[in-house]
Amino acid sequence: MSLFKAASTVSLLTLASRVTGLVRDLIMASMFGANALTDAFNVAFRIPNLFRRLFAEGAFSQAFIPVLATTKTQDGEERTRALVANVATVLFWVLLLTCVVGVAGAPVLVWLLASGLDGSHAHEAAVLMTRWMFPYIGFMSLVALCAGVLNTWKQFAVPAATPVLLNVCMIAAAVLLAPWMGRQGLEPIYAMAAGVMLGGVLQLAVQLPVLKKLGLLPRIGLSPVAVRAAWSDGGVRRILALMAPALLGVGVAQVSLMINTQIASYLTPGSVTWLFYADRLMEFPTALLGVALGVVLTPQLASAKAAGDAQRYSGMLDWGLRLVVLLAVPSAVALLTFAEPLVATLFHRGALQGSDVSQIAVALVGYGAGLLGLVAIKVLAPGYFASQDMRTPVKIAMAVLVLTQVLNVVLVPWLAHAGLALSIGLAALVNALWLLIGLLRRGAYQPGPGWVKYGLQVLAASALLGAFLLWGQGHWNWQALGAHEWQRAGLMALMLGGAGMVYFGVLLATGLRVRTLLRR
Repeated sequence: MSLFKAASTVSLLTLASRVTGLVRDLIMASMFGANALTDAFNVAFRIPNLFRRLFAEGAFSQAFIPVLATTKTQDGEERTRALVANVATVLFWVLLLTCVVGVAGAPVLVWLLASGLDGSHAHEAAVLMTRWMFPYIGFMSLVALCAGVLNTWKQFAVPAATPVLLNVCMIAAAVLLAPWMGRQGLEPIYAMAAGVMLGGVLQLAVQLPVLKKLGLLPRIGLSPVAVRAAWSDGGVRRILALMAPALLGVGVAQVSLMINTQIASYLTPGSVTWLFYADRLMEFPTALLGVALGVVLTPQLASAKAAGDAQRYSGMLDWGLRLVVLLAVPSAVALLTFAEPLVATLFHRGALQGSDVSQIAVALVGYGAGLLGLVAIKVLAPGYFASQDMRTPVKIAMAVLVLTQVLNVVLVPWLAHAGLALSIGLAALVNALWLLIGLLRRGAYQPGPGWVKYGLQVLAASALLGAFLLWGQGHWNWQALGAHEWQRAGLMALMLGGAGMVYFGVLLATGLRVRTLLRR
């Protein structure tokens, strides 16, 4: 399977996940609005997601996939299967202990993440929902293990499709369970916690048959002898050694997230929710571009490194970065010039008011300023992970954490919650540039010819796209169009379709052949 075909498969399935996720968020916004209880749910949901970054697609995947790909290339599939079984055993027991401690320590975790809720009903709700949802990290971490194995065997479809199940479960919880709980005198928002747990169970359940069919289903050791044998496996120890700096790097990012959530919890009620919805919209371009490329490139880069093929390694990085520039730059321009129409069309209904639309939009602009960096990191960081170099990205992340908080001190008093989003966006640009310079200096990445012309073509096309969208934002009152939902949705589709035609039309006129680039 070609890199572009694999990335397209992941991207399309990720799109399905993001579309269902958007439907989920639209339903939640309409039913629950933006208030203290929605802040409580978002805090509670963020806690297992924070730990998921450690045990799932964060530090664990960063360490596991390169070692797995190297083992498969150098030692063969039989040894690789033994490694997977031993890793699964160790991960299972670590997760079990973590979940027990997390459920017991939920009040402390909520206080650490959002002490601004302390002493309120929202705090009690956040603690309760944290306890219900904390075991979610156990299921998702095992999902990450399965996905890492399947991606290494170039089975990208199922891992990319499984997040849809979480969204479907949460939609069902909002539509069916929440009204019933309201009639029983319970807080309807609690239904969302049940949806999260069911989604975690189903995501793991659909991957196991695929692993079994490929003969890759790991056996988890339950006896003390099996556990000791798993811990003594050289590959497991290598993964743990690589996870140490990776944990620090992910931990730095999560500390930044915790600080931002803490700050938001002290701002106007609803601030956590406004940032959450803006972040959800940002996940469309970051997931469709960055995550899809990262998922496909990481095992392939590791394989190229293990085989000593420096030219293929550099060529894959170059292709990934060109694709990032081609798609992330116009997406960032669109967010900067067209944020309020996007938010109004998607969220302005039911309990979500016009004032909420404006607050979400300014946060989205802040995130959009750093979109290119947020996406590029997903391609540049695997360039280090493939070499089993976790320390360099960690050092950069630590410096960027300090920069983010310095920016918060300057921007939050001026821009409130939007300052938090802008700090993250600007810091992401610095992070990506730093990673790029590091790869260039060590000679691991050698840019192909034609980058200057290519960059000018993309910038010219993006400038005209931005002018078109800026005109569209000012020409209509997008919030007032809420009285005519279908008219507003149709107008939005026309504007986005027109913007796409402008962008790719200019690229074509300047001589850039997109199809040739993708195939290369």
